[in-house]
Amino acid sequence: MTSKKNGGEPEEQLTFEAAYTRLEETVQALEAGELTLDEATGLYAEGARLARVCNELLSAAELRITRLQTSLGEQMRFISDAPSVQDEEEEYEP
Repeated sequence: MTSKKNGGEPEEQLTFEAAYTRLEETVQALEAGELTLDEATGLYAEGARLARVCNELLSAAELRITRLQTSLGEQMRFISDAPSVQDEEEEYEP
């Protein structure tokens, strides 16, 4: 689904930074208080959508980091379980 909202980028191609910048601009426009009720309501809906996009992108990044940490932890466990060269030399005494 490549829906475009408010003439912006397709939702799937929106980077976190772009979504966050647009969300900040949306909040500033709402806080300025110079919008009609209809404009403010539409902008609020856009802000909610952008907040959801940011949350989804952050959750995906967190999941990737967790998977990397788990993978690295498993690799480090295998390295620490393996005998070192020094241990092997000490065990082998002719």
